[in-house]
Amino acid sequence: MNSDGPSARDPFTLCGLFGSPGIGVGSAVVIGRAATRHKRYRIQVGDVVREVERFKTAVGDSIARLREVVSWAGGKATGEMAVLDAYILMIGDPFLGEEVRRRIESERKNCEWALTSTLAGFAKQLDGADDPYLRERQHDFDFVGEILLRALRGGGDKHEPFVRLGHPGVVVAHDLSPADVAALSREPVLGIVTECGTRTGHTAILAAALEIPAVVGAADALRHVNPGDEVVVDGFRARVVVGPTHEQVERAKRGAHRHRLRWDRGKDGAGLPIRMACGTSITVRANIELPEEASLAIARGAQGIGLYRTEFLCLGGASLPSEDEQYETFRKLVELVAPKVVTLRTFDLGGDKFASSSLLPCELNPALGLRAIRLGLAYPEVLRAQLSAMVRASAHGPIRIMFPMVATLTELREARKLLLSVIADNDRRGLDRAKGVPVGVMLEVPSAVVMADLFAAESDFLSLGTNDLVQYTLAADRTNRSLAYLCSALDPSVLRMIRMAVQGAVRHQKPLSVCGEMASDLLGAVVLVGLGVRELSMVGAAVPNIRECLVRVRLDDAERVATECLALDTAERVERHVAERFVSCLVDLLPSDADLG
Repeated sequence: MNSDGPSARDPFTLCGLFGSPGIGVGSAVVIGRAATRHKRYRIQVGDVVREVERFKTAVGDSIARLREVVSWAGGKATGEMAVLDAYILMIGDPFLGEEVRRRIESERKNCEWALTSTLAGFAKQLDGADDPYLRERQHDFDFVGEILLRALRGGGDKHEPFVRLGHPGVVVAHDLSPADVAALSREPVLGIVTECGTRTGHTAILAAALEIPAVVGAADALRHVNPGDEVVVDGFRARVVVGPTHEQVERAKRGAHRHRLRWDRGKDGAGLPIRMACGTSITVRANIELPEEASLAIARGAQGIGLYRTEFLCLGGASLPSEDEQYETFRKLVELVAPKVVTLRTFDLGGDKFASSSLLPCELNPALGLRAIRLGLAYPEVLRAQLSAMVRASAHGPIRIMFPMVATLTELREARKLLLSVIADNDRRGLDRAKGVPVGVMLEVPSAVVMADLFAAESDFLSLGTNDLVQYTLAADRTNRSLAYLCSALDPSVLRMIRMAVQGAVRHQKPLSVCGEMASDLLGAVVLVGLGVRELSMVGAAVPNIRECLVRVRLDDAERVATECLALDTAERVERHVAERFVSCLVDLLPSDADLG
């Protein structure tokens, strides 16, 4: 920690990851790195019952505390608070309790040791995952363990697990659990900065739902921020300015005011159609990993769910979810979003995504191996159960079913054949369903894009997954930091792929959406519309800005610039060209290094 005060040093900027949109200005309330400590020791036979009872008591106390926090929120972020309900279920899960009891009895470990070793075993399933979504799910086990360990130490103010602020301020911490963030709903918090976390974590999701500006993953924040330092939290650019100048503070406050106006306009117009400056209609939907994200996305103006990544149902369990478990999840999501559509993607497991080791073989190159639809067709009983759950959910509101990473027409035909068989079987079982469920494919590999017209002929809709498309087009692993400079969706080769996909969809008059990160980017969204895309799906936090961007842009301008971009030779030139052409109408939306200095 620095010893000099905030006035004794020049402004310092920390870079992190997007957590929650917004700008906050205030003095820092620093929360230390230390996690709850616990002893590890072997117990005697006569202590087994006592240790088991200690665990049961901690479970009850932890559940009571979490329920109290949910009540503090007073109805705010009701959908997102479901993560705390999920933690309550995890804490009270008989499987967890049984495994802790077994370790206490057979391994003679004290309660804390048995608990942490059990949770470490669960989290180990996610070790080595390159996907940030999966790494964030690993944190959930850490958070559950922390809550239980605090309860085992016995409550009291000294061990109060939730953040308390005596005055308005910006919370700076190594990490915050979703329970800590939820507790801030009744505190005068102006912003959040953490050293850990990702934008897809529960902590970031709750911060966004509670409208608290947040930057996560800001490494060494505790080393650079002293208690009482004035800080600016810029959740749009994922930056934190420590010790800002007077001018920087004033610009930040003006930016915060503009954001609040845009947010209010977005909420007021959330149910209205999106029309470009020339009147062209554009559909903007949201991508979600967790069902509780849906309500926030809709509140921000999303016109449905363009991608639900169902593979996240597989995390944290000893086995894949059953058909009935999936059906209940899909049903609740569909009912929540109806009458807007929900696009359910079948499991995209494998590659850099978690799956049960009983399904996935050990492969030298998993990104090109048995994953996504290939895995589903290799294990048809797993795919059948999921498709049946989806078809049953269609009785409760409009859905679309989407197959991921389809590379050949043979794969699409086999998947559709399996779906027809499932529908026939469900009809024999007397299960309700919609009369028709649209079926689509994700175009994520060059072979599918090249054959887009043929895929369009045999599908009800198409969706471009630009994240994987960039990876496979440029032969650059998107999880490899040293290759990040290659992985741009604005690379001319990727733009030509997108144009080819659009042409194929148009030929058969089938809708085509884009659900990769490119759709969340202001310049990327303008280029996509200019290339002919009329449906965009993105992370929920990006919806208000993209809506605001599109209503300011004319279609003919976007088309002209997109055509010019196809003739350029590098991603850098494309980005500069688009920014120069649209800076006049998007100046207050585009990131600017002059905003905070």
